[in-house]
Amino acid sequence: MASTFALAASAWGLAACGAAPEPETGAVPARHADTGLRDLIGGARAPVVAGEPLNAGLLRRFYALRGFEPVWTDRQPQADSLVNAVLRARDHGLDPELFLAGLLWRRAAFPPLRRELLLSHAVLSYADALAHGAVPLDLRRDGEALTPEPVDVAAALDRAIDGPDPVAAIEALAPATPTYRALRQALQRYRPAPAAGDRAAALRLRQIEVNLERQRWLPRALPADRAWVNVADQRLVLYRADRPVFSTRVVVGDDAERSQSPEFRAVIEASFFNPPWVIPRDIVAADILPRIDRDPDYLMRNNMVLRDSGEIEQAAGPEAGLGLIMFDMPNRFDVYLHDTPNRTVFGRDNRRISHGCIRVENPLEFAALLMQQPVDAIHRGIATGGTTRHHLPTPVPVFLLYQTAFADPEGALQFRPDFYNRDAGVWRRLQREGRNPQAQADRRPASPGAA
Repeated sequence: MASTFALAASAWGLAACGAAPEPETGAVPARHADTGLRDLIGGARAPVVAGEPLNAGLLRRFYALRGFEPVWTDRQPQADSLVNAVLRARDHGLDPELFLAGLLWRRAAFPPLRRELLLSHAVLSYADALAHGAVPLDLRRDGEALTPEPVDVAAALDRAIDGPDPVAAIEALAPATPTYRALRQALQRYRPAPAAGDRAAALRLRQIEVNLERQRWLPRALPADRAWVNVADQRLVLYRADRPVFSTRVVVGDDAERSQSPEFRAVIEASFFNPPWVIPRDIVAADILPRIDRDPDYLMRNNMVLRDSGEIEQAAGPEAGLGLIMFDMPNRFDVYLHDTPNRTVFGRDNRRISHGCIRVENPLEFAALLMQQPVDAIHRGIATGGTTRHHLPTPVPVFLLYQTAFADPEGALQFRPDFYNRDAGVWRRLQREGRNPQAQADRRPASPGAA
């Protein structure tokens, strides 16, 4: 009988060229099958099938739960149904080749241990894409920072394979939001190959696939009470018990890369009445200093002082950049929701004029809902003229998103222009051929400032 070393060497050699075939798993004592799998996925090098590297980390976690023994040899129906689910990945807007679909089609040609690992890698990778999104954080732009709660997909597959419906258990890792359902339905309508020359239909199909991915970046259980800012829609919606109770137009970051509003999650902790505006150094350098050069009295006329740090502080007041109220939501982007003294901008269709922060059309009504007080109480607090911070009775999660396709409260699918030109980059990274060093050049950092 071949030694454990010979079995492992044979398995590795087949990645690049032909080698002696491995014995069928059933002909090898359990301890040898166990050691063969452990050796294949436990080394410093990732296991490889036909030149394709597999995800050793996921495989180790999965097989550790199974004592490093093969699982598919006596589970052919489960294996077939799960493989078919992976091959239908385009039903979720995913490229099946991300999960080595081409090798799955000819999996019978591989030796047993190689076939075992290929199948497990494909299903685990597919499950991971449904649970967390197919584009990992390290392949996204700096401003694409939304992530769902972590899911142990190895444990999920371990539970699923002996359950009543393994495919349903894995598919349940995908979002169940109205938008995700509406996008998947739309995907079926646009799925037939667009007629030659129909550029528009092809672009719509890509838009649907990209926004399915953005939905996978969200928590699976959204907070029932939440503030929801869709930058692409230029609108804020407040939800209570999962129902919209307030909606208002907003101003968002302009199209310049350094000013675009990012995508992230934070928590609104408090309201600042009569807030001063501390202008970050990058905005000072780009916008304020040139104005001072042209108008030496600019700082005095706008109640501003230049700090030693290079920042500028504008005193609180009705004409201050943050208006009468700002919502405190600590985040690494220094992006906030706030009032503005310029009310005319909300009548524009194009409201992309800020440095990244979100200006709210009806901030006092929004504050009253967050603070669970009448609007008159908010007015009285602001009328004192002092800068004061008021904790919310209950902190409220806030999501800043960039959804160019989404379901409205009635469930109808809505589309918005991709004015930041982000869709193409996400779509490219959703394709197997887009996973290369050049694709990562698309990850330009976002550095929006206040206001």
